[in-house]
Amino acid sequence: MSIHVPHPSELPAAVGRTAVGDWYRIDQERIAAFAEATEDRQWIHLDADRAASGPFGETIAHGYLTLSLLPHLTAGLLDVAGLAMAVNYGLDTVRFLQPVRAGARVRARTEIVAVAPAPQGFRVSARTTVEIEGTDKPALVAETIALLVPA
Repeated sequence: MSIHVPHPSELPAAVGRTAVGDWYRIDQERIAAFAEATEDRQWIHLDADRAASGPFGETIAHGYLTLSLLPHLTAGLLDVAGLAMAVNYGLDTVRFLQPVRAGARVRARTEIVAVAPAPQGFRVSARTTVEIEGTDKPALVAETIALLVPA
């Protein structure tokens, strides 16, 4: 379910609305590819044998991998007609609350918390929680900001 806004000028009415994305699996191959791309090859992410006797009992995704998936996990959750573009404006806070085990499925739950006018359009602040299937505690909570520029 997405949040539909018929025109950028109506964004303030979206404050308080929530949308939930689809489940997405973070498999070991993606974790390994992220390790290579970032050169973060810590054993808790890559060494299944060592990780089996480690604190999590198996390999886990990098926190930054989970965070980097926010554009994919939130794609389409806020549908605003009449935009020229939407760009990442930054993050206010990020908290990693629980590791994502290799093979787990995650999804985003996004709530629009503020809309502020900007010279180019609107800054939209959202609280995005990345949920892990089968658990009550989320992987992370991030306060994100996007700049939405009307056409």
